[in-house]
Amino acid sequence: MEEKKKKNIGFNIIKSDPTAGHKGFGTGALSLDNVSPVIIDVEAGEAAIEVGALHARSPVEKGIKFLSNKDEVPNGKPYWLIWVTIDRKEDGPYYAGVTACEMTVDRAIRRGFKSLPEHVNRMDKSIKRQIIVAHMDDKSKGILTEFLKNHDLGMWERSIQQLKDDLQVN
Repeated sequence: MEEKKKKNIGFNIIKSDPTAGHKGFGTGALSLDNVSPVIIDVEAGEAAIEVGALHARSPVEKGIKFLSNKDEVPNGKPYWLIWVTIDRKEDGPYYAGVTACEMTVDRAIRRGFKSLPEHVNRMDKSIKRQIIVAHMDDKSKGILTEFLKNHDLGMWERSIQQLKDDLQVN
Protein backbone atom coordinates (compact mmCIF):
# COMPACT_ATOMS: atom_id res chain seq x y z
CA MET A 1 0.00 0.00 0.00
CA GLU A 2 1.29 3.45 -0.90
CA GLU A 3 1.96 5.71 2.05
CA LYS A 4 0.35 9.14 1.86
CA LYS A 5 2.88 11.99 1.77
CA LYS A 6 2.89 14.06 4.93
CA LYS A 7 2.03 17.69 4.19
CA ASN A 8 4.32 20.45 5.38
CA ILE A 9 2.08 22.74 7.42
CA GLY A 10 4.66 25.27 8.58
CA PHE A 11 5.00 28.87 7.52
CA ASN A 12 8.40 30.20 6.54
CA ILE A 13 9.40 31.85 9.79
CA ILE A 14 11.80 34.79 10.00
CA LYS A 15 15.35 34.11 8.97
CA SER A 16 18.29 36.36 9.72
CA ASP A 17 18.73 39.57 7.69
CA PRO A 18 19.76 38.49 4.16
CA THR A 19 21.66 41.76 3.63
CA ALA A 20 23.77 41.42 6.78
CA GLY A 21 27.49 41.62 6.06
CA HIS A 22 27.04 42.66 2.42
CA LYS A 23 27.71 46.41 2.87
CA GLY A 24 24.44 47.47 1.29
CA PHE A 25 24.30 44.87 -1.47
CA GLY A 26 20.69 43.82 -1.86
CA THR A 27 19.37 46.68 0.24
CA GLY A 28 15.86 47.54 -0.86
CA ALA A 29 15.32 44.09 -2.39
CA LEU A 30 12.30 42.13 -1.21
CA SER A 31 12.95 38.75 0.34
CA LEU A 32 10.61 35.77 -0.12
CA ASP A 33 11.97 34.17 3.07
CA ASN A 34 8.97 35.28 5.13
CA VAL A 35 6.12 34.74 2.66
CA SER A 36 4.11 31.54 2.28
CA PRO A 37 1.32 30.77 -0.19
CA VAL A 38 -1.86 29.24 1.21
CA ILE A 39 -4.41 27.75 -1.17
CA ILE A 40 -8.06 27.58 -0.16
CA ASP A 41 -10.25 24.96 -1.83
CA VAL A 42 -13.60 26.71 -1.39
CA GLU A 43 -15.83 23.70 -2.17
CA ALA A 44 -13.90 21.34 0.10
CA GLY A 45 -13.65 23.97 2.84
CA GLU A 46 -9.91 23.36 3.25
CA ALA A 47 -6.79 25.51 3.33
CA ALA A 48 -3.19 24.33 3.06
CA ILE A 49 0.25 25.82 2.66
CA GLU A 50 1.46 25.04 -0.87
CA VAL A 51 5.04 26.25 -1.29
CA GLY A 52 4.92 25.26 -4.98
CA ALA A 53 2.53 28.17 -5.57
CA LEU A 54 5.47 30.56 -5.24
CA HIS A 55 6.33 29.50 -8.80
CA ALA A 56 2.80 28.54 -9.95
CA ARG A 57 3.64 24.86 -9.39
CA SER A 58 1.16 23.87 -6.69
CA PRO A 59 -0.82 20.64 -7.21
CA VAL A 60 -3.87 22.77 -8.09
CA GLU A 61 -1.97 24.64 -10.83
CA LYS A 62 0.03 21.78 -12.37
CA GLY A 63 -1.13 20.72 -15.82
CA ILE A 64 -3.52 23.66 -16.18
CA LYS A 65 -3.34 26.32 -18.89
CA PHE A 66 -4.43 29.55 -17.25
CA LEU A 67 -6.47 32.05 -19.21
CA SER A 68 -7.02 35.70 -18.35
CA ASN A 69 -10.75 35.66 -19.17
CA LYS A 70 -12.93 34.12 -16.45
CA ASP A 71 -15.79 33.53 -18.93
CA GLU A 72 -13.64 30.99 -20.82
CA VAL A 73 -13.71 28.71 -17.74
CA PRO A 74 -17.43 28.70 -16.87
CA ASN A 75 -17.29 25.47 -14.84
CA GLY A 76 -14.11 26.30 -12.95
CA LYS A 77 -13.80 25.13 -9.36
CA PRO A 78 -13.12 28.15 -7.10
CA TYR A 79 -9.85 28.56 -5.21
CA TRP A 80 -8.10 31.41 -3.42
CA LEU A 81 -4.35 31.88 -3.34
CA ILE A 82 -3.45 33.71 -0.16
CA TRP A 83 -0.03 35.30 0.31
CA VAL A 84 0.84 35.29 4.02
CA THR A 85 3.87 37.24 5.23
CA ILE A 86 5.19 36.70 8.74
CA ASP A 87 7.05 39.35 10.71
CA ARG A 88 8.19 39.65 14.29
CA LYS A 89 7.26 42.13 17.03
CA GLU A 90 8.84 42.33 20.46
CA ASP A 91 6.20 39.94 21.80
CA GLY A 92 6.55 37.43 18.95
CA PRO A 93 5.74 36.67 15.31
CA TYR A 94 2.49 37.78 13.67
CA TYR A 95 0.68 37.75 10.32
CA ALA A 96 2.01 41.02 8.89
CA GLY A 97 0.78 40.88 5.29
CA VAL A 98 -2.16 38.83 4.01
CA THR A 99 -3.50 39.23 0.47
CA ALA A 100 -5.95 37.12 -1.54
CA CYS A 101 -6.11 36.29 -5.26
CA GLU A 102 -8.98 34.53 -7.02
CA MET A 103 -8.37 31.46 -9.15
CA THR A 104 -10.62 28.86 -10.83
CA VAL A 105 -9.67 25.48 -12.29
CA ASP A 106 -11.58 23.11 -14.57
CA ARG A 107 -9.61 19.84 -14.54
CA ALA A 108 -11.85 18.25 -17.18
CA ILE A 109 -10.72 20.73 -19.84
CA ARG A 110 -7.31 21.44 -18.22
CA ARG A 111 -8.04 25.17 -18.17
CA GLY A 112 -8.19 27.72 -15.41
CA PHE A 113 -8.58 31.40 -14.74
CA LYS A 114 -6.20 33.63 -12.85
CA SER A 115 -4.75 37.06 -13.35
CA LEU A 116 -0.98 36.61 -13.23
CA PRO A 117 -0.33 40.35 -12.78
CA GLU A 118 -2.77 40.37 -9.83
CA HIS A 119 -1.04 37.36 -8.25
CA VAL A 120 2.39 38.99 -8.56
CA ASN A 121 1.16 42.37 -7.31
CA ARG A 122 -0.70 40.83 -4.36
CA MET A 123 2.41 38.86 -3.35
CA ASP A 124 4.36 42.14 -3.46
CA LYS A 125 1.71 43.89 -1.35
CA SER A 126 1.77 41.06 1.20
CA ILE A 127 5.55 41.33 1.48
CA LYS A 128 5.05 45.07 2.01
CA ARG A 129 2.78 44.28 5.00
CA GLN A 130 -0.59 45.08 3.45
CA ILE A 131 -3.92 43.38 4.20
CA ILE A 132 -6.18 42.76 1.16
CA VAL A 133 -8.82 40.14 1.99
CA ALA A 134 -12.09 42.08 2.32
CA HIS A 135 -13.17 41.08 -1.24
CA MET A 136 -13.27 37.36 -0.39
CA ASP A 137 -16.57 35.49 -0.03
CA ASP A 138 -17.75 34.78 3.53
CA LYS A 139 -17.13 31.02 3.36
CA SER A 140 -13.52 31.56 2.28
CA LYS A 141 -12.98 34.22 4.94
CA GLY A 142 -14.11 31.74 7.57
CA ILE A 143 -11.81 29.01 6.21
CA LEU A 144 -8.82 31.39 6.20
CA THR A 145 -9.58 32.71 9.68
CA GLU A 146 -9.76 29.19 11.14
CA PHE A 147 -6.60 28.16 9.29
CA LEU A 148 -4.59 31.12 10.61
CA LYS A 149 -5.91 30.67 14.16
CA ASN A 150 -5.27 26.90 14.15
CA HIS A 151 -1.77 27.37 12.77
CA ASP A 152 -0.77 29.69 15.63
CA LEU A 153 -3.33 31.46 17.80
CA GLY A 154 -0.64 33.74 19.25
CA MET A 155 0.34 34.97 15.79
CA TRP A 156 -3.33 35.64 15.05
CA GLU A 157 -3.78 37.57 18.30
CA ARG A 158 -0.65 39.70 17.67
CA SER A 159 -1.80 40.57 14.12
CA ILE A 160 -3.20 44.01 13.37
CA GLN A 161 -6.90 44.64 13.87
CA GLN A 162 -7.48 45.30 10.14
CA LEU A 163 -6.82 41.62 9.35
CA LYS A 164 -9.38 40.50 11.93
CA ASP A 165 -11.92 43.10 10.79
CA ASP A 166 -11.51 42.37 7.07
CA LEU A 167 -11.94 38.61 7.66
CA GLN A 168 -15.09 39.16 9.71
CA VAL A 169 -17.95 37.13 8.21
CA ASN A 170 -21.06 39.24 7.53
